[in-house]
Amino acid sequence: MDFKIINTSGSETGSLKLNEDLFGREYNEALVHQVVTAYLANARSGTRAQKTRSEVNHSTKKPFKQKGTGRARAGMTSSPLWRGGGRIFPNRPEENFTQKINRKMYRLAMSSIISQLVRSDRLIVADNIVVDTPKTKNFVQLLKNMSLTSGRILVVVDEIDYNLILSSRNIPNLLVLESYQVDPYTLLRSDKVVFTAKAIEQFQQGHTL
Repeated sequence: MDFKIINTSGSETGSLKLNEDLFGREYNEALVHQVVTAYLANARSGTRAQKTRSEVNHSTKKPFKQKGTGRARAGMTSSPLWRGGGRIFPNRPEENFTQKINRKMYRLAMSSIISQLVRSDRLIVADNIVVDTPKTKNFVQLLKNMSLTSGRILVVVDEIDYNLILSSRNIPNLLVLESYQVDPYTLLRSDKVVFTAKAIEQFQQGHTL
């Protein structure tokens, strides 16, 4: 598959040979959903905690007498049936949310997502993205030259330098990553994805099926 390369002025400068198996695959929605769900689940940290009836700060005094009130009998207000009582099955910090996804499934999902980006004209390959001075204004102009003016934009480079970090960090809805940092969730939610020529070569090598 031949894919055109543009420069930072928006002009076409040549073409790049892309792997048909990686960039021309059918979109597998079920697989992508499973991999993205697992990716987000694996990013969760077990920080939430709830108390059992033995841990809540309640009196152990019987709230009212056993008989004669017409109400259901109650022994203490820490019961899970009472407002403010303990939980029957409380959440714990050691709770494990991880889901296993094997490497082949992950690579197939990444291939499916990147192929969909190609089909929907949301993928751009630039020959190189170089920022000489750490100025946000200059980087915004660079994006405008490539017709990247709205939506969520993902820029993938082979190596992030200091000027690029400083120039891009204050731009809303823009994320700059190195090729090995690209994940299925970020790819899927981006409206436009820009790879440099070197970065897309690295991506092909790392996601060969």
